[in-house]
Amino acid sequence: EVQLVESGGGSVQEGGSLRLSCTASGFSFDDSEMGWYRQVPGNECELVSSISGGGRTYYSVSVTGRFTISQDNAKNTVYLQMNSLKPEDTDVYYCATSGPFLERLWHGLSGLCGAYRENIFWGQGTQVTVSS
Repeated sequence: EVQLVESGGGSVQEGGSLRLSCTASGFSFDDSEMGWYRQVPGNECELVSSISGGGRTYYSVSVTGRFTISQDNAKNTVYLQMNSLKPEDTDVYYCATSGPFLERLWHGLSGLCGAYRENIFWGQGTQVTVSS
């Protein structure tokens, strides 16, 4: 059973930092792309950042230079270090992977993050709130 368990969300002031964690089980972690999504206007689920099994990273334009994704294969855990947080970063952040299907993550998904989609698995979501 594929399982993704998130932690690390919370409330911070603008300019502050948080580190999100997502611990995975039930598939070959180091073969899979892992990512973090958040809901954005227009009924889109945006890929904030992702990291491939080989360590190749992706960042959305809005977070480039502020967020850093990393992984610890020994712990089957992916992290999102979020620095210089802005109020517009406020959202529920979802860890996601295709797991054993070994598919690449779409940069944007129509509809709600966390909703069922073929060949994608979701964490439970963790709330990030940034106040001005």
